[in-house]
Amino acid sequence: MIAPTAETPQAFDPAHFVRVRWLIYAILAAAYILVFFHRIAPAVVSSDLMQAFGATGATLGSLAAMYYYIYTVMQIPAGVLADTLGARISVTLGNILSGVGSILFGMADTLWEASIGRALVGLGVSVVFVGLMKSNTLWFRERDYGFISGLTLLLGNIGAILAAGPLAGLLTLWSWRTVFVVLGGVALILAGLSWLKVRNTPEDAGFPSIREIDGHARYEGRQQHWWHDLLGVLATRRVWPGFWLNLGMPGSMLAFIGLWAIPFLRDLHGLERAAGSVYTSLTLAGFAGGALFSGWFSDRLGRRKPLLIIGVLLYGLAWLGILYGNWTPGVAGMAWFVLLGFSCGSFVLTYACAKEVVAPALSGMAIALVNTGLFLGAGVLQPLFGWILDLSWGGQLANGVRVYSAADYQAGFFLMLGYVTIAIVASTFLHETRCRNITLGS
Repeated sequence: MIAPTAETPQAFDPAHFVRVRWLIYAILAAAYILVFFHRIAPAVVSSDLMQAFGATGATLGSLAAMYYYIYTVMQIPAGVLADTLGARISVTLGNILSGVGSILFGMADTLWEASIGRALVGLGVSVVFVGLMKSNTLWFRERDYGFISGLTLLLGNIGAILAAGPLAGLLTLWSWRTVFVVLGGVALILAGLSWLKVRNTPEDAGFPSIREIDGHARYEGRQQHWWHDLLGVLATRRVWPGFWLNLGMPGSMLAFIGLWAIPFLRDLHGLERAAGSVYTSLTLAGFAGGALFSGWFSDRLGRRKPLLIIGVLLYGLAWLGILYGNWTPGVAGMAWFVLLGFSCGSFVLTYACAKEVVAPALSGMAIALVNTGLFLGAGVLQPLFGWILDLSWGGQLANGVRVYSAADYQAGFFLMLGYVTIAIVASTFLHETRCRNITLGS
């Protein structure tokens, strides 16, 4: 419960503040659910896309990764937009672009049209997460940031889960084209809600700042042109370990789960799309649970770095189990996939680490820089993995879809282990902030 202090106006209504805060959060989180849906859906419709566009493994990887290419390039601009224009404008525009892109993707007759649609989706959704996380820094207390970050990833993963098992079931009733057209309409509705209801700061909604509510002086705003602020963030060495950790850990997981997991389970373990999607759903559920637990426990523990180190080591163990464990479809295999997701969920703490080593007014740029690593990792790995599969492909087809052998996948998985190594090394360079902004001095 938030209580007025000597620093807050007498008219301040804590209950009203809480209602407004959670309404804003709900709208932004709903947009973020769509972000994750678009991220994961290509894995489930991979066969449909291959058939519709006559795609090879490399071509399919490039189409799916178009999202990541645009998303990656846009992260730093998204951070600048979050710190200058705020979440209201950036997320509204993002929802409009992703809505139009999703509709175009669903109606595409050619691979070129589908690629444009996928690129527009990536462009639109690229600003949502950073805008949401920036909003969280202004509407929630610092000591609760780990938890709210974990909750955000948990909710986002609802979209990922919906893009796995439920989408596979929905495709028995609707075509993949219909699904993406409907999603476009939902995004346009969220654009309207973002414009009408979202406010960038408590002050914009007529409340004192979250710091003033707690009886502290409000944060100083930006003091110079955004370009100089951005250069300052880029020059902050303590931000960069989070970039490399995200490239190596969630970057590799999303590249796999978002495209290649279901083909892998189909080709090597004989699982049909619906059965394979159970494994990806469990991974994403573990990912969501791991993010929520890591955020909550980190806030309670008052530490970030130890949990991240443990998380990345468990992530490496999960990969070894999936690749070299003698498992068959069933409980054992599912357990490895759950561990993969749960351990990866600890990455959410990199956002807290990033925003805690720069001035609060620059938190959007710092979060965006760290987030860039994730999508650069996934965007490079998805098509590269497909290219490696194509190199050794023996020519086997099933219903016009390429079928790859264990040896084909083995070569690609060496890339995954390389990514894991990068994440492990990066975790040792993280700066422990003890869950506070070290630039404030108290």
